[in-house]
Amino acid sequence: MIQCISPVDGSLYCERPEAADHEITQALERADAAARSWASASIDERARLCGALVDAFVAQGDTHRDELAWQMGRPVRYGLGEVRGFEERARKMIALAPEALADLGMPEKPGFQRFIRRTPIGVLLTVAPWNYPYLTSVNSVIPALMAGNAVLLKHSHQTPLCAERFVEAGRAAGLPEGLFQFLHLSRAQTAKLIKEPAIGGVAFTGSVPGGAQIEEAAAGRFIPVGLELGGKDPAYVRHDANLAHAIENVVDGAFFNSGQSCCGVERIYVHADVYDAFVEGAVELTKQYVLGSPLDEATTLGPCVRTSAADFVRGQVAEAVAAGAKALVDPAGFAENREGTPYLAPQLLVDVDHSMRVMNEETFGPVAGIMKVQSDEEAVALMNDSDLGLTASIWSEDVDAALALGDRIATGTVFLNRCDYLDPDLAWTGVKNTGRGCTLSRLGFEQLTRPKSFHFRVSTK
Repeated sequence: MIQCISPVDGSLYCERPEAADHEITQALERADAAARSWASASIDERARLCGALVDAFVAQGDTHRDELAWQMGRPVRYGLGEVRGFEERARKMIALAPEALADLGMPEKPGFQRFIRRTPIGVLLTVAPWNYPYLTSVNSVIPALMAGNAVLLKHSHQTPLCAERFVEAGRAAGLPEGLFQFLHLSRAQTAKLIKEPAIGGVAFTGSVPGGAQIEEAAAGRFIPVGLELGGKDPAYVRHDANLAHAIENVVDGAFFNSGQSCCGVERIYVHADVYDAFVEGAVELTKQYVLGSPLDEATTLGPCVRTSAADFVRGQVAEAVAAGAKALVDPAGFAENREGTPYLAPQLLVDVDHSMRVMNEETFGPVAGIMKVQSDEEAVALMNDSDLGLTASIWSEDVDAALALGDRIATGTVFLNRCDYLDPDLAWTGVKNTGRGCTLSRLGFEQLTRPKSFHFRVSTK
């Protein structure tokens, strides 16, 4: 059985049986058949049905909000934000599809007709995580359907209801039978499924070790494998930053979703000229968070997803303090902060360096380290000193300086004066151990299709 133990109170929230072998086989056969038929559907028909799916999903927003709180701990006051993000991304990718999937014409050549057509890959397996279960899965599911593929969706054991709700919206929209299905699978079953010839591609969001397991399962298949594997994302507050704006947004970028975001801010570098003021303001703002049950509308910081995740963060902090770091936020100021539970107070650390795990290993919790820097050059060197590279944010009033710095930072996205946001018009991608591939934007359709060249001699006279 797949069990979801709620971080709210440690209770068993829901459980589901793992799919039996014959159920997996049947689902794959249905998906393969549906994909062959769906590939011939017009873009307009795909858009109509995908749009109806979005409508059906959004209509159940309150249900999604409440179930997210119980399954992974996000405060109910923020739950509808994921529903809105889902809708924004889905509708944008539907709108981009006609142009992104159009034939690519070549320069005229007398006697020839030449073009490149984007053809579907067949059946896509989307493997989605628990931290943003709808936002991560919509990045591949809707574009894959728009590109003419069928989709099998496998969600984390922590959020099994999210897979079911997403597919239910597809059924309500009238998607063809078998085109969009969910499967509750173990890791071993997922690896076995990837090896099936009918699987035409994989979209995975999760940890670096998880990505390595996906790659191993797909070895020798020669199929597209998209991997979004996390980050240790830095923020750099320059001397000319709007300090109030930087403090408000960097702190939010560090602690939203209890710090459980691949693109959350985990490392903060602040120019010496504004360091003291930034630290003071960040600490005061952090103290205003309300740690508590995600079911309470007053809560602004929910629990970590499970006690083991909170304990991992506690371990990083304890090691850093033992090595000379200073913790600036007193956990005693948060009544719900308790050892042995997933309820963890937010923390800011100073006197940190890159020898500490809290600065060189993904934390995925409500903690950030702050380092003083003397120059842009020092900041860039520190920002690049990581084996991950998803996003980086610069806080400055000088756009030209930010552009110059952005060209030197090894990352998939460079932000200026904002962070922790995915613009569906832009490519979502990373470098180094953050993975490979791309979702969103026009480029997001490329790993969901194959180019097929047509080279016709139209006259032999």
